[in-house]
Amino acid sequence: QDKRTLYVGGLDEEVDIDILRAAFIPFGELVDVNIPLDNQTGKHRGFGFVEYENADDAAEAIYNMNNGELNGRVLSVNIAKPMTVSERSNKAIWHAEADSYFEKEGWTEETIEIKDDGVADEGMMPEQDK
Repeated sequence: QDKRTLYVGGLDEEVDIDILRAAFIPFGELVDVNIPLDNQTGKHRGFGFVEYENADDAAEAIYNMNNGELNGRVLSVNIAKPMTVSERSNKAIWHAEADSYFEKEGWTEETIEIKDDGVADEGMMPEQDK
């Protein structure tokens, strides 16, 4: 387990990468600062990651910043754990894009009839150039 990468939870929605970097740079040389964004909203989900050049600096940041405040919110700072399979989404990567495509085309479960053989009835599909 890499003891140089920290999970930082409890971020206020106004916190961006520059604010997060400024809060953690006093403890040592930073390699990377990352705040994952929600694909649907484009906003972050209240957590980020800070990676230090060495583990001692990361430990110092945990000691000083865990339960500390940033933009009025109490932070949870600890060693980042690798994501496990169970924490990942069970949907295929393309699933969210497909949902929005079908929605845009006006397709819903109610408008597409599935025949007994499991194939959608072509009469219910949008017209395609033949």
